[in-house]
This record gives sequence, structure tokens and C-alpha cells, in this order.
Amino acid sequence: MRVSFFAATIALLTSALPAAQVMAQAYPTRPITMIVPFPAGGPNDAIGRIIAESMRATLGQPVVMENVGGAAGSLGVGRVARAAPDGYTLILGNWGTHVVNGAIYKLPYDVRTDFAPIAALVSNPALIVARKALAAENLAELLAWLKANPDTATMGVPGVGSAPHIYGLFFERLSGTRVRFIPYRGGAQVIQDLVAGQIDLTITTPVVSLAPYRAGSIKAYAVTARQRLPSAPEVPTAEEAGLPGYTTHNWTGLWAPKGTPDDVMKKLHGAVVTALADPSVQSKLAGPGQDIFPPDQQTPAALAALQAAEIEKWWPIIKAANVTGQ
Repeated sequence: MRVSFFAATIALLTSALPAAQVMAQAYPTRPITMIVPFPAGGPNDAIGRIIAESMRATLGQPVVMENVGGAAGSLGVGRVARAAPDGYTLILGNWGTHVVNGAIYKLPYDVRTDFAPIAALVSNPALIVARKALAAENLAELLAWLKANPDTATMGVPGVGSAPHIYGLFFERLSGTRVRFIPYRGGAQVIQDLVAGQIDLTITTPVVSLAPYRAGSIKAYAVTARQRLPSAPEVPTAEEAGLPGYTTHNWTGLWAPKGTPDDVMKKLHGAVVTALADPSVQSKLAGPGQDIFPPDQQTPAALAALQAAEIEKWWPIIKAANVTGQ
């Protein structure tokens, strides 16, 4: 009787193994949710939709976008941190959600350990721009004016802790200058007031600043990338213009909850890499001014290393300025 019981148990377990393996190999068997931790219509939303559509073709299941905004993206990121690690809930995070927020908010998750990196996707630098009537004609002249007039210049930023705000803090620290930060509700309002001459400066994405610069409504002193922008080759890098070491880029990556099985992670990573290699995807991402990471920087290890390096660079700057979430 006992022998029969054990034999039946072993037979049952043995028969279950192939089924479990088939289930793992079959992933995904239902739609995948990609959380975008910001409202619909923004640059992160656009990036997510472009990538999600291509991933659907590779994975054979819909990748459904869900916008969960609030608290600088931490609400949506927190939801993924609590999700089952089965590959069916992903987070489209960025430099702000997975670096900056860890320094300025008391989060119910750890940006460094509660997520499994899938791939780095895209990045974009910023432009140092000013109102048209500002006397300085180049970055060197701007720095000289700022040093001679501390706490005089106004720098518009779309909220405390936003990318332009953190970029501005880094600018002050590296250049030895001091400005007055003027918070706005969004980047569009910052550019509007810059064009109107209501503020002196901002450091923001080329997506919103190149058009008024091209129209002659504002000045562009430098790009914060290591190379000049192909779309504005006449604008020097900050390094070339007189501020060595001033580089920034707001990057986007894709993560799953920690503990997601390796085979699932490999399928997700493969789908992302396939998407980023697609010429139509590349063309669509170039529209919003995004630079796709090179293939050797699209690996999970590369995303983990990028995040770690950025935390090491930016957390001391943010904490030294005593920036806290509002």
C-alpha cells in the first residue's frame, strides 16, 4: 500500500514536470501590462507605445500600456514593485524614477534592488538656453555674467526635483555660480516664459527648445551631450563651450519586478532588442528626439551598471542641495 502511494506520488510529480516546462516555454500566454508612471501624451508615453507595439509582434501577445501618474512617477513604479514577478507587469522607468526619486522621496521600494533590469532603451541630452535679449553671446560670457551677478539670474524649471532642476543644481555646482530657480507646472510653460523674456535661462530637452531656437526666439549656448546634436551641429557641447564635465542625459529603461524568472527575462529582453533594431521603430523614436542606446548597452547588465553609475553621480548632488519631494 505504502509502495503504491509513493509510486503514484512520484509518477504524478514526474508527469507535472513537462507541463511546468511547457508553461515556462509558452510565456507569454496572455497580455502583458507596461506601466508608464506618467500621464498619457508625454514623451515617456510616446516611447512606451512605440516599443510596446513592436514587442507585441515578437511575443505574440498584446503589450498593453497603462498610465499610472502621480508623485513624480513613484505611484506607478511602486505598483510594479508589488506586482507578481511573472513577466506580465513591467515598468517603463527613466532617470527620474529610478535615480532621482530615490534621493528625494521616502519610497516604499528600493530603486536599486526591487526591480530586474530588462534593457536600456533611449536617452536624450539637454540644451542650455536663454532669453533672446540676454547680453551673453556664448556660454563663457554667460558664466562670467553669472559669477559677477550671483542670485540674479532666473532659471525656470518644471517643478522641484524635475530633470531641469537637477541639471541646474549640477550647473551651479560645476560652474561656481548661483541662480534663482523658478518652479513651473510644466516644461511648456517654462519655454513660453523664456520666449516672452520673463525668465533668463533653462536647461531642457531639445524636443521643446529646438523649435523656438530655430525660430530665433531664444538663444542656445550649449548641448549637454558629449557630441554635438546632428539636428543642431552649430551648437557646441558644454565641454567645448567652457564648462568641462557638464554632461547630462535623461534616459529610459524597462524593468520587471525582482525575482522574474530568467527564461522570461530573456524573452522580454529579446523582444526589446528586436524592437530597437527595427528601422521603423528607430525612425519613430527619432521624431521625439530620442537616441537609441547602442546594442552593447542594451543588455540587462548594462542597464544595471548605468543606473548604479547615475546614482553615484547624482545622489550626492541632490542631497547636498537638500532637495525633497513636494
